[in-house]
Amino acid sequence: MMNRPFNLIIAGGKTGGHLFPGIAIANALERIEPNIGILFVGTDAPFETQTLKKYNYAHKSIFSKPIKGGNLFSKAFSVSIILISLLQSMLIMKNFKPDFVLGVGGFSSFAVVLAAWVLRIPTGIQEQNAFPGLTNRMLSKFAKTIFTSFKETRGLTNSPKANFVGNPVRTTNSKGLDETLAIKNFDPDKFTILVTGGSQGANSINTSFLDALSLMDNTNRFNIIHQTGIEDEALIQKKYSDLKINATANAFFDNMPQLEGMADLAITRAGAGIISEICLNGLPAILVPFPYAADDHQTFNAKALENQGAVVMIKDKELTGQTLKQIIQNLTTNKDRLEQMATALKGLAMPDADKKIATFILNSKDIKA
Repeated sequence: MMNRPFNLIIAGGKTGGHLFPGIAIANALERIEPNIGILFVGTDAPFETQTLKKYNYAHKSIFSKPIKGGNLFSKAFSVSIILISLLQSMLIMKNFKPDFVLGVGGFSSFAVVLAAWVLRIPTGIQEQNAFPGLTNRMLSKFAKTIFTSFKETRGLTNSPKANFVGNPVRTTNSKGLDETLAIKNFDPDKFTILVTGGSQGANSINTSFLDALSLMDNTNRFNIIHQTGIEDEALIQKKYSDLKINATANAFFDNMPQLEGMADLAITRAGAGIISEICLNGLPAILVPFPYAADDHQTFNAKALENQGAVVMIKDKELTGQTLKQIIQNLTTNKDRLEQMATALKGLAMPDADKKIATFILNSKDIKA
């Protein structure tokens, strides 16, 4: 045990792809050092604040907006925002006195990690994707260490700061969560399909999957679990009703790791978080990268798995009900292919990423920034 509590700030969030790895690391730290003090610093986005409240983690928000170029006024406004958020971050650190600051991505992490660097507090960043986002590309010049999720991470692979540890993922026993599961008419003998567009949902996946089902004659052989996103929830539920298909379709599931363990096939975007989770579960997947992701990083993520024979990738612009129907039918009738995909995914899994990062952080007390 330490002589005094170790304090950690985890900076960034807003989306599940950034937030859930931070939560996984926080969980791992508490398992190792129960008296640790953890504070999340990020935005006031409802998803971020509500999710952290469910997990019982303290949170403070700073004024932060994406950095944009354009005309002189836009650039000046961006600089002023950075200065404000930098001062807010320094004030938070003065009060909380962190021993380490970890950035998990998202524009709100920039000022927090930069403030820690200015104050000579040890820092690290955790990059979930094969193609780093703009924030982490900038912070890589300041951070003391970089935790990467992919062995080949563009621009960071040969960096002496880089530590290839994998991507921390959520667990089913995270504190503060209701682990009960209510799936309509779930039959363990049926083939289970999990559909998710991430924490925000994905309209193209939602629509194409329902179109695919409408073209099938034997949909009663499936258990269907569908995370729709809040905007599509009512519409998708109505479509299932119209098709007379018993499916569990909700805007969001808190127990996604448990659902992944129940599924035989996932249809999903290609965010780093879900990729890490399907690898750990050996869950065959059809990946549809989000076409507007920064630097098209989801395509890089998906290709890294497709090259290993672990997934099937469909470009969003090529996604139709007919295409999806054909791929689903090919996979669900080819047990050997599914087993090969599952084996390939498990071979890529790194189940102890959260513990590795947590151990590094706790051992950093005497590291100079």
